[in-house]
Amino acid sequence: MNPKSYESHGAGDPTAVPAALGLGLLAVGGWLLTTARPWHKPGHPLTLGLGWTASGVLLLCGLVLLARCVRTVHGSPDAPAPSGPEAGAGARADTGTDG
Repeated sequence: MNPKSYESHGAGDPTAVPAALGLGLLAVGGWLLTTARPWHKPGHPLTLGLGWTASGVLLLCGLVLLARCVRTVHGSPDAPAPSGPEAGAGARADTGTDG
């Protein structure tokens, strides 16, 4: 059966807008970084510093937004820490002896 077009299909993905914004910030920051290269156009050091700082901030903000979205989508659900024998898998056992 095909759902009717007027049926509610629920809310969309809540991470779509922040992920798109993060990709946009990465694109603008990368574009600004490539246009603020001193070997293409010699400019005042203050102008170059401001351009590189702005592009770095945009790249960092975009990266943080994308990382948060990826962690939200692919992160493990909040579960209590395991206790007992499975909690120590790969951990060093304390034998109570020195050495």
